[in-house]
This record gives sequence, C-alpha cells and structure tokens, in this order.
Amino acid sequence: MFNIQVFNAIAKAGLDNFNNEDFNIGNDIIEPHAYLMRSHKLHGVSIPKSLLAIARAGAGVNNIPVSDYTEKGIVVFNTPGANANAVKELVVASLLIGSRDIIGGIRYTNELINVDDSVEMNKSLEREKKRFAGQEIFGKTLGIVGLGAIGSMVANLGCNLGMRVIGYDPAISVETAWQLSSQVQRMESLDALLSQSDFVTLHVPALDSTKNLLNSDNLKRMKSSSKLLNFARAEIVNTENLIDALKSKTIGGYISDFPLPGLVGLENVLLMPHIGASTQEAEENCAVMASQQLIDFLHNGNIVNSVNFPSTNMARNGGTRITFSNENVPKILGQVLSVFADMNLNIIDMVNKSRGNIAYNIIDVEGEVPSSIKSEISCIQGIINVRKL
Repeated sequence: MFNIQVFNAIAKAGLDNFNNEDFNIGNDIIEPHAYLMRSHKLHGVSIPKSLLAIARAGAGVNNIPVSDYTEKGIVVFNTPGANANAVKELVVASLLIGSRDIIGGIRYTNELINVDDSVEMNKSLEREKKRFAGQEIFGKTLGIVGLGAIGSMVANLGCNLGMRVIGYDPAISVETAWQLSSQVQRMESLDALLSQSDFVTLHVPALDSTKNLLNSDNLKRMKSSSKLLNFARAEIVNTENLIDALKSKTIGGYISDFPLPGLVGLENVLLMPHIGASTQEAEENCAVMASQQLIDFLHNGNIVNSVNFPSTNMARNGGTRITFSNENVPKILGQVLSVFADMNLNIIDMVNKSRGNIAYNIIDVEGEVPSSIKSEISCIQGIINVRKL
C-alpha cells in the first residue's frame, strides 16, 4: 500500500488513477510515500523519512527545493507539455490584442450603456473607432526565445498565421527540432532575434542562467514598436529595466501572465492573473500525467519527466526488482553487484543512468531476494536509498 498526500485541487481525472487497493490517497496522510501537488510551496517544510517522490502537476518547480530532495534521493517529477496547448492559445490571443486595441474598443463600447438611440450609438462608434486601430499580425516577424514544448507550438502556429517566425534556443533538442516547421528561421544570438522582431515571446524555464535574460543591455535592441510577451516566468525579465524601457518608449508594450508592482496600470502594459494553464483540459492533462508517472515509479521504479533524476525506464523481466540511487562516483555499482554475487543471485537485466551528481539504477533479479539485501546495499558508502519491488 502506497500513501499519496495531495496538496491543492487536483483534477479528478488524475486522482481516479489511484482508485484501487494499492493506494491510500488524501490531504491528511501520515508517512506519505509521495506528494501530488500543483503550486503548494515546500520551501522550509520538513521532509518525511517515508517520502520517495513528488509529482508536480505543471511544468515549473520553483515551489519545490529540488536540491534538498535530490540529496535525500527523492525523485521530483513535473509534467512538461501537458499544459502547452493552453499556454499556446493564450499567447496567440495576446498577439492579437497586442496588435490592435481590442480591449480598449470593448471598454469604450461598454461605456455606451446609457445610449438608447441606435443611430446615436452608431455615430459614436464610427467617430471613435479610429482610436482603437492597429495592425495585422500577418507578415510581421515573431521572435520566439525558447523552442521547447510551448515555444515550438507557438512557432508552428505563427507560421500558419502568415507570420515570419524566427527562433533562438541554443539548447534545442533533436526531438523538438523535428517538430518545428521548416519555415522557422534559426537565430544565432538573442540580440539578432530582438532586433528583427515585431513581437517577442519568451518560453524558457526559470533558471539561474535565464534570470534577467532580458535586461537594459538587450531591451534597447528591440524596435520601439515591438511588443514583448512573457508567459514563461516573471524573473526572466528584469522588472526595473522593463519599466524604464516601457516609460521611455524603448519598446512598444508588454503582455504578461505575471503582474508585478510597478507594471500594473502602465499605459502600454496588459497583465493577466497567471491564467496560462487555467483550462479544464490543461488541468486534467497535468493531473493525469503526474499521477501516471507516480504510479509507474512507485510500482516499477521507472522515472520519466524528472527534473532531478535521469530518465530511467526498463520493462519488467520477472523476478524481483531492486532500485537504488547513489552519488555519481566510481566503483559504487561494482560494489553493489558484488552483493548480488555474494548472495548467489542471478541478474536478469539492469540499467544504470546518471544525471549530474546523482545516479539511478534498476536491477531485475531472478527469483526471490533475501530481505537483507536492502541493508547490505545501504551500507555501501555513497548509496542514498534502496527499494525492493
């Protein structure tokens, strides 16, 4: 029986995956083996000794002290791409409201609530509609910073909308590159992308290397008419530098899902209350993916979409499965295999993967395995944790 502690409101479609006798799931769980959560903050919260994994139903994990959990051998999962379509659609909507004053036009029309005469209303609308004129996005240049799950979808849709699409991503994966339209042009530098774009949209994760990625040094590279869209993370843009650029008309506007003091109320800024992934479909997709990853890990030890452990997956080969994590240093695997040899255990199959300072292993052993094997392996220096499945 695995104990799953749930934080936040998780879509029923995800919770239903735990609907069997193998799982005890709820908000108040003693000795949890796993957490299932969305935005609940774990910084400063003590870590139960029983905890094996955390599944975050979403992409960002800034609410989780990942390094602390890594040291204890706790796997942290996220759900990349599960909410990509929802964010993509909001980005496209933002391109449209950023090119024309659609919101201003709606607000003005709503102010005519006391005008009862249709002729007078039409006169007012015709007289004032030039205030809300804008430009079409067809033929404009869309610059995309980060061509991952969301960025690649935005790029392809931009091409379909008749835009010239350029992209910058020095860490683009082969898998993502295959998904991109051949019309997307690759930029060699961020400055080159910024200088050519009518719209710039950000789709990179919040890392030390991306903090303040856009700042006073490169915001000045943008056209004075260009609009900057940020549906990634607030800290990717230096807020103080952004405010200066907006007030000085260095850039044409800012549209974001991350309202911050100083930006609220500015004339050329449109802010939304972090609704990028707030669709029923996205919440269900994230919950289902998170729950499936947890179940596979708890039952089989497989790791898919972890932010701190290597992707490690092996089909069951019968017998007993042993998994263990360890410091990524020489000779540990050899010492573990010696334990199996000393116990006269026949290994059917195994996989060993590493990521940074940590390694993870799955070993299938023929027949039954003595219960003492966990303690034997745990005694080896550098071993973090051991499971027998």
